[in-house]
Amino acid sequence: MNEQTTVELRRPVVVGALGALALVGLYMGIVRIGSASWPHVVELLLTDWYFVAAVATGFGVQIGLFAHLRQVVRQNHGTRSAATMAAGGTATSTTSMVACCLHHLADVLPVIGLSGAAVFFTTYKVPVILFGLATNALGIGMMIRTIRRHSRMECAQEGRTDMAPGTFVETAGKETLPLQITGMSCASCVASIEGAVGNLPGIVSVAVNLNAGTGRVEYDPATVTPVQIKRTIRDLGYDAAERLEGTAALDREREARQREIVNQGRWMLVAWPLALVVMLGTFQDVWILPRYVPKFFGNPLLLFGLTTPIVFGPGWQFFVNSYRGLRHGVADMNLLYATGIGAAYLIAVINTFWPDAGFGGPEAVFYEAAALLTAFIILGRYLEALTRGRASEAIRKLMSLQPKIARVVRGETEVEIPADEVEVGDVVVVRPGERIPVDGVVLEGYSAVDQSMLTGESMPVEKRAGDEVIGGTMNKTGAFRFRANRVGRETALAQIIALVENAQASKAPIQKLADLVAGKFIFWVHVLSLTVFLFWFFVGYGLFFSPETRLMLTPYTLAGVGVFGFALLVSVAVLVISCPCAVGMATPSAMMAGTGKAAEHGILFKGADAVEAASKLTAIIFDKTGTLTRGEPAVTDIVPVQGVAAAEVLGLAAAAEVNSEHPLGEAIVRGARDRGISVASPETFEAVPGHGVTAHAAGHAILLGNRKLMLDGGVAVDAVSTDAERLEYEGKTVMFLAADGRLAGLIAVADTLKAHSADAIRLLHDLGLEVAMLTGDNRRTAEAIARQLGIDRVLAEVLPQDKAVEVRALQAAGRRVAMVGDGINDAPALAQADVGMAIGSGTDIAKETGHVVLVKDDLRDVVTTIEVARATMRKVKQNLFWAFVYNAVTIPLAAGLLYPWTRQLVSPELAAFLMAISSLTVTLNTVLLKRFVPSLRREPVRRAESTALAPVAGGGS
Repeated sequence: MNEQTTVELRRPVVVGALGALALVGLYMGIVRIGSASWPHVVELLLTDWYFVAAVATGFGVQIGLFAHLRQVVRQNHGTRSAATMAAGGTATSTTSMVACCLHHLADVLPVIGLSGAAVFFTTYKVPVILFGLATNALGIGMMIRTIRRHSRMECAQEGRTDMAPGTFVETAGKETLPLQITGMSCASCVASIEGAVGNLPGIVSVAVNLNAGTGRVEYDPATVTPVQIKRTIRDLGYDAAERLEGTAALDREREARQREIVNQGRWMLVAWPLALVVMLGTFQDVWILPRYVPKFFGNPLLLFGLTTPIVFGPGWQFFVNSYRGLRHGVADMNLLYATGIGAAYLIAVINTFWPDAGFGGPEAVFYEAAALLTAFIILGRYLEALTRGRASEAIRKLMSLQPKIARVVRGETEVEIPADEVEVGDVVVVRPGERIPVDGVVLEGYSAVDQSMLTGESMPVEKRAGDEVIGGTMNKTGAFRFRANRVGRETALAQIIALVENAQASKAPIQKLADLVAGKFIFWVHVLSLTVFLFWFFVGYGLFFSPETRLMLTPYTLAGVGVFGFALLVSVAVLVISCPCAVGMATPSAMMAGTGKAAEHGILFKGADAVEAASKLTAIIFDKTGTLTRGEPAVTDIVPVQGVAAAEVLGLAAAAEVNSEHPLGEAIVRGARDRGISVASPETFEAVPGHGVTAHAAGHAILLGNRKLMLDGGVAVDAVSTDAERLEYEGKTVMFLAADGRLAGLIAVADTLKAHSADAIRLLHDLGLEVAMLTGDNRRTAEAIARQLGIDRVLAEVLPQDKAVEVRALQAAGRRVAMVGDGINDAPALAQADVGMAIGSGTDIAKETGHVVLVKDDLRDVVTTIEVARATMRKVKQNLFWAFVYNAVTIPLAAGLLYPWTRQLVSPELAAFLMAISSLTVTLNTVLLKRFVPSLRREPVRRAESTALAPVAGGGS
């Protein structure tokens, strides 16, 4: 042992010794008050020396360890639970010592108004001392474990002299460990696992999802290993294994849930029949039961024999898991259950075999409380296991889409192989009624493919040579062959599953309060329960007790239960009725259901924070090109002069532009061919920069361009000038056409709107959102499009690098902004927005920037995104409201707040029933989110007439 270590240990040893001596001095000082002389004090000390020595030693050790831990607590956040337990142990040590000596003052305390304290400490000296010693031992064990963990962290960080203990420096070697965790039952289980794993050295972050039964740990492999992480979780009483992929993960999750259902169902078969017999025996002399229930059913020895298998069978899991959790310095719902069941059972046993011990006597035999309490808790666990998987049904549906077999071409034959063995470049054959195994491009054949499970499209999509197909979608009609270009984790289905899983594992900001409450809940409920016991024992029983006292919803009276039994009954009810599960489950269960529902409609949230942010949006910014519009110009209007056909105007213009590479020229040629117009090749062609083109084609000398070109060619445009001004006001590019020196007409070209742009803007207005458009185009064109769509604000002539600045400006004005873009040149703006939505991603899901990925190229999905987010957050708030209101109402009720007026108490078994119903209510309320249907599906949408679909002016359709 080096000198520094000796110096570090010297102070805690001295503090501990002084603490032990101080406690002995306290004992002697209190005894001296009621004694005639110091020799008599020494005589009494020798009488109780074993109690005094045990308590003083425990107190001294704990004080010394606590002094050593103070520095650790300041440097390592993870030791706060040990510090709290140490403080609690210190308090109970002092109480134990006081109990050793206050019985000597039975004649003195009543004089100063403490007769109740004198009676309590005289009657219950031994139980109080034993409780203090047990708490001392628990605190000492937790602190020793914390000190050892701290030492391991220092060893792991040896050589990093610039690091404080418990800190972590992120390295390039950071890795992620996905876990499948079974055995969790409530939010406190999540807090326990996150706290215990988070205390390990080298842990960057821990996220556990109760409903999915999954966890994700980021760690430094140079400091901690996956084996250590999984061992820590198993030591808490849970099972942890590395999460598999695809259907293997689905199978393991289903097996684990089914195993939990079978286990709890088996325990129900044990607990409920015995518990009902115990209840009948307890109430044998009540109501009409004496006619049907034999008198010996009420024999305490029989009740003991029936209750013991329940406590040490179905109920034993709670004691084991409590012990495992406390070893790691964490407390969960198992501790509440174990305390409630153990207290009721232990007092019943003492009052059965030692009725004069002072714990209420034969009237305080609460076997039915321990039995029914266990039975109701097991019932709650069983129902939760049945319903928990339903919130994650969407992810299981997605996983089940992956086919197991693929048919590939090998040489001239077709061979069936496992789908996960398909390689990039393989030619895959798909027949009608089969699922497409991987992503690829159609080589030959024609079919209609149902993509509804991935993209939400209600109608099958036609596929022919050159079209992309997505793995997991259903081939409906024809057969085709395609070349695989994405397999394994790169397929769109795998990317969607990964995004949904990540979103479900993440935590929304609103969950911070719930996590804080759930994390501290167990400790403070125990404190409240102890406070309630002390109140009713010392004050409440004497002031309010009535022989007419009954347990709620029963005819059972508590006339002879005694002060101890009465106070114990109330405190146990407080322990059992409290439900941090509902608080902790409120947010993650709703987020899981909401993100799964969004995925069904082709909307992928990248995190729970995106769901919450999307529900609060007040403004939506759309990028114009490629988002509101198709991103390529098209012929929108043809205005011929009198005597000339629209088809002739378009045909001559196309002939002049057929060899042009200008986007407007290509649009004219494409427009002519789409309308079935034959396009002649020009004999000559010349581009006039900044003005247009000249050409000879089909026997005509052609001029196609702007007014300047017509003026230079001596062509008057007065006949169509009014139409030209109108079209230019609408933001379209106008080109005049002259043939053989005479004006033939004009053609208007514009970037046309997508089919559902107007519908989307109208629906967003219906949701109360402000809509803006962001574009680099000139203001006249931008405002023309805005007028067609009903957009509120136009941000025009904005360079790509300045788009994020415009988003920031709206945010500075107090708006919560979403940016919708195609993700190509919108990345900075998507990242700056409160919610960035990348639209029309198709199969390139993983490459998208932003917080939400919209798989389909349909702007109405922006509306659905907001509706899903709002529906999800409504469920979150409903769940939180119910959870907090439940605890705020039932805990005071169980504590006896209304007892002075009602003369009724909540029994422990009724408390257990209410607790189980609370958790189940939150789960069922979340499952109702499955019934959510977007407004687009609920009623036919009135489709605004789109420019892209309007007939070309002049009849040249």
